[in-house]
Amino acid sequence: MTLQQLEYLTAVDTFRHFAKAADVCCVTQPTLSMMIQKAEDELEVKIFDRSKHPVEPTPIGQQIIAQARITLRHFRQIKEVVDEEQGMAKGVFRLGIIPTIAGYLVPAMLQKHQERCGDIELVLKESTTTALVSQIMNGTMDGGILAGPLHHSGLMEYPVYYEKFYAYVSPQNKAYRQKEIDLDKLDISDVWLLENEHCLRGQIERLCSRKRKQPAGNSSIRYESGSIDTLIHVVDYNPGMTIIPEMHAMGLSEDRQENLRPFKNRTAVREVSLMVSNDYVRKTMLNAILDIVKSSVPKSMQDPKLKEFAVDL
Repeated sequence: MTLQQLEYLTAVDTFRHFAKAADVCCVTQPTLSMMIQKAEDELEVKIFDRSKHPVEPTPIGQQIIAQARITLRHFRQIKEVVDEEQGMAKGVFRLGIIPTIAGYLVPAMLQKHQERCGDIELVLKESTTTALVSQIMNGTMDGGILAGPLHHSGLMEYPVYYEKFYAYVSPQNKAYRQKEIDLDKLDISDVWLLENEHCLRGQIERLCSRKRKQPAGNSSIRYESGSIDTLIHVVDYNPGMTIIPEMHAMGLSEDRQENLRPFKNRTAVREVSLMVSNDYVRKTMLNAILDIVKSSVPKSMQDPKLKEFAVDL
């Protein structure tokens, strides 16, 4: 098999369409189809199920494509090693960001990128932690801004900042009259949560460390959102509270700031890191991206001493 064939396999897997994959690879569809068929004949397996619409890889095809992505990533690293030796911070950096961070970090990063890194094409994608870890490992993403620590054996974690947690409390909740929220007395049933796929939910559940007594606000209602903003709107109109990270709290309107409460006798933060695969070789590029991220958050949130208060995932 050739590297060109591997490129074709990964392109079809990405777009799930032969014609679109051919366009991206700058070849005709018959040429791309013929090369993939040749690879299947050589391996004596079917890599794609062409009866599906959109086309899907077969189970063995998924394994082959995963290995193809790793091979292509290692091949690209040969040129990257040379660029690194020459001190070049030039090219594409594909950066994933989890949704609970992207909303307030991306606008500032775009501004800083324009000011500092004109030679770097920064491609940003919002996705979940699970998806981004997989994409970093298979080479479809260069790095990710994720909440950690993840303690993943295949990843290098570069902590960037630490943001505190705050309770956002409904005026209809009895805790609204308190200046601070006592976590030891908090029933997590009073807390509106994100969906299970969000790592922030797991941190909040560990932060609360309390058994659920009854659903927040109404025993017949249970609502899990994919958006912190939606949860804030829910709290504005219903009893209960939600827990939000510091940078999201900083962006609230003045009247909503009045609903924020710190936690009593407890400093709790989430650690936000830039993560890349262990074999990522472009350190000059990585340092440039780290500089963009760090310049996009307040200096007060970059104190490494805050690490001891980080809530595990």
